[in-house]
Amino acid sequence: MPTTTTAPPIYPLTGLPATDPARLARPALVVKIENVPEARPQAGIDAADVVWEEVVEAGLSRFIVVFQSRDADPLGPVRSIRPSDPTIVKPLSPLFAYSGGTAKFINTLHAAGIVDLGVDSAAGGAYYRRGGRAAPHNLYTSTGRLYSKAPAGVGPPPKIFTYLLPGQPFAPAGAVPAVHLDAVIGQRSTATYDFDPASSTWKRGFNGTPQTVESGVQVAPTNVIVQFVGYVISPGDFDVVHEPVTLAQVVGSGDAWLLSQGKLAKGRWTKPAPEAATTYTDAAGAPLAMPAGQTWIELAPVGAPTTVR
Repeated sequence: MPTTTTAPPIYPLTGLPATDPARLARPALVVKIENVPEARPQAGIDAADVVWEEVVEAGLSRFIVVFQSRDADPLGPVRSIRPSDPTIVKPLSPLFAYSGGTAKFINTLHAAGIVDLGVDSAAGGAYYRRGGRAAPHNLYTSTGRLYSKAPAGVGPPPKIFTYLLPGQPFAPAGAVPAVHLDAVIGQRSTATYDFDPASSTWKRGFNGTPQTVESGVQVAPTNVIVQFVGYVISPGDFDVVHEPVTLAQVVGSGDAWLLSQGKLAKGRWTKPAPEAATTYTDAAGAPLAMPAGQTWIELAPVGAPTTVR
């Protein structure tokens, strides 16, 4: 009789082998984490599967931090929703954790059919204030607390990246060696990544300082995507000091860079509709396949200074 083999299950957002059936079956959990000086070092962001960095207002960046395969406790500081968020995360059908936001932004989240686990929802008991920092930079939670508030019936996220097979090298069309990235995300936000051959990860810095978490560990994803997008002012929307809020144009297509295994591949991103996952293709138009692991996505403004060496 012929024999058949079944590929071992993988976590959809990292491509790594799934070692915990309960985590494999649970939904994606999105948590909004701030990145102003008063928020650093953050807690828990190093355990995420995927992180998007977006410009919010005044040239400042904020993180859309996605968990599914791992947990984090503590996790924070948690901050508010922004108008780009529902369109970015809708393909994941996730749980969404955040602290406040305008009624307009929250209504957009609900209209997208995304489960609201914000501090003002029925999940509010999952959050707490920590000492040592001034509000609003002291609101924390954990993945365990948030998942305990999840409604029944929310399934796991789809796979949103194309992964290489174990041991397969990263060698897309047009790839060139690269060991350092400077990406200006906003007027007050510059991300850097330095390739570490020993771990095959990209050690992240921010505004000239290593981006570490409370434990002292430096954030170091396996893959870094620079997705060049347009930004517009969200009509009539301002933050608490009356800075206009920006809106990332993530539906459409544009240039994208993927850094992995000490190489840079330039290609394109495409997202035809809010509910569609963004796809990345190389210089030949083939899907950009990446090694399994954590991925950070920089939503860099079109035309922003971005250099690799």
